[in-house]
Amino acid sequence: QVQLVESGGGLVQAGGSLRLSCAASGSIFSINAMRWYRQAPGKQRELVAIISSGGTTNYADSVKGRFTISRDNAKNTLYLQMNSLKPEDTAVYLCNADLRTTTSPNQYRYWGQGTQVTVSS
Repeated sequence: QVQLVESGGGLVQAGGSLRLSCAASGSIFSINAMRWYRQAPGKQRELVAIISSGGTTNYADSVKGRFTISRDNAKNTLYLQMNSLKPEDTAVYLCNADLRTTTSPNQYRYWGQGTQVTVSS
């Protein structure tokens, strides 16, 4: 069984910062790409940032220069440093990971449950 658990969300004023974490645990053999998504009320889920197993990153245009995705492979943990936050960044932030478990040769995508980020103006 694999779990992804996000943490670090909360309420922050515009211009502030938050750091999200996503810890993967369980019978993990290897983790490939990891991603942060967000979903605001009434809007489609949006890909925010992606990081490969080797550290290559890519960002949505809306967060470039403000957000930084990183990972600690030794801890199976994904991070999202969010600076210069804006009210339009308000959403539930979810992580996912493409990973293999110790019990299957196949790779599957696992999701966390999400953490709320609210930015007040």
